[in-house]
Amino acid sequence: MQDIRLVALDLDGTVFNDKKEITPRTLAAIRNAVARGVAVLPATGRTASGIPAAFTSIPGVRYALTSNGASVVDLQTGQQLVKQPFATADALKIYDILARYGGMLSIFIGGKSYTTRENAENHMDVVPENLKSYFRTTRIEVDDMHATLRTHAHEIEKYSMLYHDEAERDAAWRAIEAACPGVELTSSLPRNMEVNAPGVTKGSGLLALAAHLGLTRAQTMAVGDSGNDRAMIEAAGLGVAMGNATDDIRKIADVTTDNNNHDGVAAAIEKYVL
Repeated sequence: MQDIRLVALDLDGTVFNDKKEITPRTLAAIRNAVARGVAVLPATGRTASGIPAAFTSIPGVRYALTSNGASVVDLQTGQQLVKQPFATADALKIYDILARYGGMLSIFIGGKSYTTRENAENHMDVVPENLKSYFRTTRIEVDDMHATLRTHAHEIEKYSMLYHDEAERDAAWRAIEAACPGVELTSSLPRNMEVNAPGVTKGSGLLALAAHLGLTRAQTMAVGDSGNDRAMIEAAGLGVAMGNATDDIRKIADVTTDNNNHDGVAAAIEKYVL
């Protein structure tokens, strides 16, 4: 058995079941791993402020990988251990492209999520029902996004988009690819597109945290289900796909566990960590 000392867990479709709950068995597995000195952390596309307390309030959960690896924070001290933002010029360029394609826009800046007031009013219909409360309670609405981006020029972590259909998403995806070669484009939900700076992924964030903690790649495990988990599943010493993961994620993972409605995370921790 590998000496796993760092476990990165995706949230939606992984730690949380379809009701957005952490089941008792999964909670117990996380607590048992932490009690043995293993660092267990959320590894999410969300901002630091958008991670549910159901995970961050678990005693001993100290770190959080957020914005697809653009930031890793110490929840105990508030210190940002890993910081991988966009270059300012690239961030402004991407915003101007995305603004032409509609959809629900969220820009992650310094651990918080921003959108324009107009966007919030006109595009909530594209948000899945089980995420509407999250969107409404975590995003800061501003009138002038260019001014906001310039004010926070060195803190722009990620763009997250939701579109009405795949065709709309794919058109925006192609436009970003053509205009901004090298940026990281991923998807974690149907009709979703997420944009990070070149080389910035959950995988790069995970390995940076491991190095900070004095751990090797072989001592890391990552569990996920969708496109924005690919890099960390490939980067980790042990990459675990959920049973409900997309086909491409199951193909590149080292092992596959049960799905998110049947304690897949718990099963993986029990088998490979405890």
